[in-house]
Amino acid sequence: MDLNTKEALRQQQNEINDYALYRALAQREKDPDKRAVYEKIASQERKHYEFWKAITKRSLEPNRTLILFYIFLSRLLGTSFALKLLERREKSAEALYRSLFDTYPEAREIYAEEMTHEKELIDMLNDKKLLYAGAIVLGMNDALVELTGTLSGIAFAFDKSVVVGITGAIMGIAASLSMAGSSYLEAKESPVEGISPTVYAAYTGFSYIFTTLLLVLPFFLISSIGVALAVMFAAALFSIVLYNFYISVAKEQSFYRRTAQMLLITFGVALISFAIGYAVHHYLGIQI
Repeated sequence: MDLNTKEALRQQQNEINDYALYRALAQREKDPDKRAVYEKIASQERKHYEFWKAITKRSLEPNRTLILFYIFLSRLLGTSFALKLLERREKSAEALYRSLFDTYPEAREIYAEEMTHEKELIDMLNDKKLLYAGAIVLGMNDALVELTGTLSGIAFAFDKSVVVGITGAIMGIAASLSMAGSSYLEAKESPVEGISPTVYAAYTGFSYIFTTLLLVLPFFLISSIGVALAVMFAAALFSIVLYNFYISVAKEQSFYRRTAQMLLITFGVALISFAIGYAVHHYLGIQI
C-alpha cells in the first residue's frame, strides 16, 4: 500500500468519524437551529466519505471509541471545546483537498464545505461552559497565585507537613467563599447576557476550592515538607498547562503566551513568598 493510498484511507476514516459524531450530536441536541446545523454538517461529511470511498474502493466503519471520547469531552468541557479540537485536524485535510483540485474537480466543493464548518460552528454555538470560563480562570488563577505563595511562605514556619496542608486548606476554603461572594457582586453589577450571577459565583468558588484541594493534597500524603512543596509546584504546573490548553482551543487564543503569563505570575509570587518564609525562619528562628 503506497503513501497516497494510506493518506486517502486516513482521510476517509476521518470523514466517517466526523459524520458519526455530528449525527450523534444532532440526536442529542434539543435546540432545533443547532440540530439543523449538526445535521447539515453530518450530511456533508457523509458525502466527503463517499468521495474517498470511490477512490479507495473500501468501506470503513466509524471509530466508536473516538466518537464516545468526543461526546464525553463535549459533556465535560463543552461542545465548543470538543468541536474546535476536532476542527483543528481539518487544517491538514484542507491542504490535502487543495492538492487534489486538478485531479478531482469534486475536491473544490468539498474544500469549500470544510472551510465553512468552523465559521458555522462559531456562529452557532453559545456554550454556557465557555461563557463561564472567566469565572473558572478567576477562581483557579487566584487560588494558584495565593495558595502557592502562601504554602511556600509558611512551609518553613511549621515542622509537620500535614499542618501546612491543614492551614492551607482552611485559608483556601475561606478565600473561596470570599471570592465567590465578590464574583456574585461583580456579575450582578455588570450583567452579561446569558450569565447568571449565582452560577458565575458558583463556578468561581468551586474552581477555587478544587485548585486549593489539588495544591494542599501533597502535604497530607507526603511527610517531607520539601518533597510536598515540589509535588505542589508540579500540580500547579499541570493545572496551568491543562487549563490554558482548554482556553487556547475553546477561545482560539495563544497557548504559549497565556501559559507563560500564568507561570510567571504564579511562580514569581511563590518564589517571593518562599524567600520571605525562609528569611523569617532563618533569621528569626520562628517555627511551630
